[in-house]
Amino acid sequence: MNKKTNIVLIGFMGTGKTSVGLRISEITGMRFVDTDDIIEDESKMSISEIFSKMGEDYFRDLESESVKKVSQLSNHVISTGGGVVKRGQNVNNLKSTGIIFCLDTTPELIMQRTKNYSHRPLLQVEDPVSHICKMLREREPFYACADHRIDTSNLTINQVAEKIIGIFFKYYELSSPVE
Repeated sequence: MNKKTNIVLIGFMGTGKTSVGLRISEITGMRFVDTDDIIEDESKMSISEIFSKMGEDYFRDLESESVKKVSQLSNHVISTGGGVVKRGQNVNNLKSTGIIFCLDTTPELIMQRTKNYSHRPLLQVEDPVSHICKMLREREPFYACADHRIDTSNLTINQVAEKIIGIFFKYYELSSPVE
């Protein structure tokens, strides 16, 4: 059996993947990596630029390449883009070395958390909350692939991080650094 040494965070934008991932990294000493950062670094373009100049399909291809790379790592906290689950191979790659945690929250909180970010190309629409609801419904079957789901709506970043760490370390029957 392949040992799953990575903590993988999936979920819609604004659910806390980056903030929680960075906190988990601080607590555990595991290295943090974000697939969107890899895409931007390697393409020398922002996610918004990639979407506007090259289209979503091109972005998803770059995303799949970044997932292949991070799936080769061990002892990492991996934060992914919200749509990474749209391709089954991405999920398979991430599951090969990681335990997947899906972070969830309400459409209203997603809107509140992301409203000031112009780099969210999929929310540059007339009625963002309705669009968020539609996208959440479309992605729900994909998010269901997660090993664990955590609703971040009423939890602090620390609470979510500690919950994930507790589950992860219990999986290995190790002492959690937050106990």
